[in-house]
Amino acid sequence: MLPKRLVLNSGISTGTFPEFVDTILQLGAARTSAYVCCANVHMLVEAHRDAEFRQVLADADVVTPDGSPVAGAVGWFHGKRQERVAGMDLTPALLAEAERRGQSVYFYGTTDAVLSKIRERIERELPNLRIAGMVSPPFRKLTPEEEETHVAAINDADPDLLFVALGCPRQEKWMAAHRGRIKACMLGVGQAFLTYAGLEQRLPAWARRLWLEWAYRLWLEPRRLWRRYLVTNSHFIYLIARKALARG
Repeated sequence: MLPKRLVLNSGISTGTFPEFVDTILQLGAARTSAYVCCANVHMLVEAHRDAEFRQVLADADVVTPDGSPVAGAVGWFHGKRQERVAGMDLTPALLAEAERRGQSVYFYGTTDAVLSKIRERIERELPNLRIAGMVSPPFRKLTPEEEETHVAAINDADPDLLFVALGCPRQEKWMAAHRGRIKACMLGVGQAFLTYAGLEQRLPAWARRLWLEWAYRLWLEPRRLWRRYLVTNSHFIYLIARKALARG
């Protein structure tokens, strides 16, 4: 398993991008009911504030450094450069490697329209990838009967990887609650569904290297994201600075 290093009070998995891909696919092949969280600044600040959510991250088999500041903090505090492993990059890489290895995938979350676009791209670019299923659950709390139906459908389809897009922190809590019930490696990749479907553009690589992706998303959805990026990001910087000063 990939070693974890503390950032604030959450463990972040470390390794190269190919090591993350291989580890996740091995977890899927083993059917160990594992789950993967993609940790950005928002997630780490939420974990710092909320002990229950912090435990969700602590119990994850893999916690990727999804945001550049998170990857940077791993390097600052532990003296070893860590590349960013974003869900938006991990998703296409995992799908391509799953096709090569003959492993199957299942998509759970978002909308039927987004899932349809994902299927179209896979059929065009990865024609031999086995799609075990695609389900868009209602945007409300499911009844126990509905929940059991969805879990049974996923297990009957027997995927290696289950991509989950329910929004943070709902998707992470959902995966933690379903560990031991769903026999697959679950990945909370949220926004990656939209980018993979081609419904949301990413900044060029050079702009991502300058940590400008948050500004682009804020420009796209200012009313929904202003608090997350302006308030939460500022709080993250404060917490990191306080921890750095405490170390002397």
